[in-house]
Amino acid sequence: MAIKEEGLESIRLDKWLWAARFFKTRTLSQDNIELGRVRVNDLRVKPSKEIKVGDKVEVFRGNERFIVIVKELSSKRGPASVAAQLYDETIESLRARERIKETMKLIPVPGADHKGRPTKREGRKLREFKHNFDPTHDL
Repeated sequence: MAIKEEGLESIRLDKWLWAARFFKTRTLSQDNIELGRVRVNDLRVKPSKEIKVGDKVEVFRGNERFIVIVKELSSKRGPASVAAQLYDETIESLRARERIKETMKLIPVPGADHKGRPTKREGRKLREFKHNFDPTHDL
């Protein structure tokens, strides 16, 4: 299934990010661009920005940062394996994401060991803790 389109010289950034599977919907793509989480050639842009082959796109998604070079243009969303052919991720970006992934494995997530709702005893302890450390309590 080919999603690459011949003859395209430029395409809207929000469409390309959606087609390249950085975001699930075009609306999410537009929202993230407007919030400044996407940069093209180190500049903050609008969703309607036309991108071309060779442009550098930087995408911040959660705690991940992707730096990619646009290789192909497409306005159609296809399978992830084909979408990955639309761009080349830089070596620095790959290494940084791997470092973050390794670090996250070493740091325990708070509350990950807790299952379900707190017991009565844990609830009392939580309420007592909140009561003792509430800055507005003594006002």
